[in-house]
Amino acid sequence: MEIKDKIVWITGASSGIGEALAYVCARAGAKLILSARRMNELERVAAACNLPSDNLMVLHLDLAQTENIDEKVQEVVNRFGRIDILINNSGMGHRTLAVNTPTVIDRKVMEVNFFGTINLTKAVAKQMQKQQSGKLVIVTSIMGKYGMPLYSTYAASKHALYGYFESLRQELYSDNISVLIVSPGFINTDVSTKLITENGTEYGIKSDAQDKGMSAKDCANGIVKAIKSNRNHKFVGYFEIYSVYVKQFFPKAFYKLMRKMTKK
Repeated sequence: MEIKDKIVWITGASSGIGEALAYVCARAGAKLILSARRMNELERVAAACNLPSDNLMVLHLDLAQTENIDEKVQEVVNRFGRIDILINNSGMGHRTLAVNTPTVIDRKVMEVNFFGTINLTKAVAKQMQKQQSGKLVIVTSIMGKYGMPLYSTYAASKHALYGYFESLRQELYSDNISVLIVSPGFINTDVSTKLITENGTEYGIKSDAQDKGMSAKDCANGIVKAIKSNRNHKFVGYFEIYSVYVKQFFPKAFYKLMRKMTKK
């Protein structure tokens, strides 16, 4: 699938990978719907895309509150007539020991990362079924492939997305709708500073791993390249993506490393 002239909806577009995706898709000639909670940041990204007003829509969206999601989808369809590509990029994380994590944080992470994402996807997929075409993209994480200390519920939400979208792919095959799962490793964004701690405050510290990670721009380029292909899955990152294979073939060494990370 080419990007040029396609109607592309990007969630979590106000920063990080979503912001970078907006710029890459804009340069490729897409017509964009940019969504996130922070309208001031969305407006900043929209201006930087430098697209004609007819080719750009800014739409406020909070995945923790998706009661009016059908209306949001209809707004997009009323504006552009169709939705060709949905890039589910919104999400939130936490940094807490599992037994100390308040249930309210567990539920909020799952509400945004899983339930909010699938609620939007179902509404968009119904429109794509009417069109008999489309591509659904879900940005998960390598933590969708294994658990990691201090990120238990985040990892659980990413595992859940794998199961859901791999099932959905088979259900939508006959409707000419494809599903691409993208698993980034450590990407150099400020996402680690926004992690929620057990008392509900932001962590506020950028991890060394992310500081040395792939740039958001390179990550976005990798995702768009995968969208243009017929791939079902794509890892994006540096050497950390091989941790998936370390777990598979050297599980004892892998879990020993995980335990060391918990002590830190």
